[in-house]
Amino acid sequence: MGCVRSGIQAVRFLRMMEERGFEPDIIAYNTVIDCLCKNGLLNEAIDLFSQVKVKGIRPDIVTYTCLIHAMCDLGQQKEATRLLNEMVDDNISLDIFLYNVLLDAYCKEEMISEAVDTIGIMRKQGIEPDVVTYSILVDAHCKEGIIFEAEDVVDTMRKKGIEPNVVTYNALINGHCLLNQMEEARRVFQLMIKKGCAPSIRSYNTMINGYCKAKRVDEAMELFHEIFQKGPFPNTVTYNTLIQGMCQLGRVSIAYGLLRKMLASRQVPDILTFGILLDGLCKRGKLENALELFQAMQNSRLELNVVFCNILINGLCKSGNIEVAKELFHQLSVNGLKPNVYTYSTMINGFCKEGFPDEAYQLFRGMGENDFLPDSFCYNVMIRGVSTKQLYLKGNPTSYGNGR
Repeated sequence: MGCVRSGIQAVRFLRMMEERGFEPDIIAYNTVIDCLCKNGLLNEAIDLFSQVKVKGIRPDIVTYTCLIHAMCDLGQQKEATRLLNEMVDDNISLDIFLYNVLLDAYCKEEMISEAVDTIGIMRKQGIEPDVVTYSILVDAHCKEGIIFEAEDVVDTMRKKGIEPNVVTYNALINGHCLLNQMEEARRVFQLMIKKGCAPSIRSYNTMINGYCKAKRVDEAMELFHEIFQKGPFPNTVTYNTLIQGMCQLGRVSIAYGLLRKMLASRQVPDILTFGILLDGLCKRGKLENALELFQAMQNSRLELNVVFCNILINGLCKSGNIEVAKELFHQLSVNGLKPNVYTYSTMINGFCKEGFPDEAYQLFRGMGENDFLPDSFCYNVMIRGVSTKQLYLKGNPTSYGNGR
């Protein structure tokens, strides 16, 4: 709301200036148009742009850049292209930055052919692609899984005397990782080092993520140790990726150790770090560690949500710790959280499995009172619970269905 207000306030100052007999120049209009665009008020910016032209004031490259950037951010590539053509018609010199903004927008929308066409238009204007242009295309082809096209683009770059930078190499590495081509990804990673291009933390994170997804966590750990020797400091993404990879293979002790290393390195875990590890501990039945971690989460400044409580409640129910799960369920409201259908389903299932159909039924009824509609899983659990324990409420088993 504050951002919108600042944009509107900028327009008011402009109008005040006009009312007092001062004629704003293009710099003043550009400032306001830029403010409107950055605050999400593109329509208002376009209206002001139209007024500028009506007043006979000639927009410059800054005016167009503000509008084209905002249009591309909102996925309005056709409108952005129209403005580019308008610039050409008005003999306003375009620059590489503007074209790269448009190319990036096209590629993000998976409109690679339009991006390639735009490069043709660039060249007709006497503007040659730079490393940013080529890197955008390489990234787009890699994300589409067309690695050979991406490598052709890199070959073209080199022929033009433009060397790939860290962004280009990262895009290629990611493309190979997405296709589980880890040997090729490693080849590109080593090539960038050989060419004197130092890998960024993103380079390492991409490789580590690729190895983890391929269940080659030992090689991921080797790269992790290499970072401390050669590369930049690991960040939260590095640790989260490794912790998730270890948890998925059941190596929760190593994952827990990574959290300790993370804290020792003064790297602050985020909510995702705790969520991944909590889920891993619960799935491996390490409930004592899970409860300790959950307590640490509560003591931290992180804002917990019901998803994390559900993970722990589910783990407790599966391991037969129904009383602890019940206590945690009742603490939800104390912590300002509201159970969802999954929370209820998990608890109902837990009660039935542990032979407490009466408590399961009370919870089942409570769902309606709290404006939650039971799903098919809830009904199936209750049916199994009633059938298994032969529970009849007041001699009428159908009373479960009508809530009496």
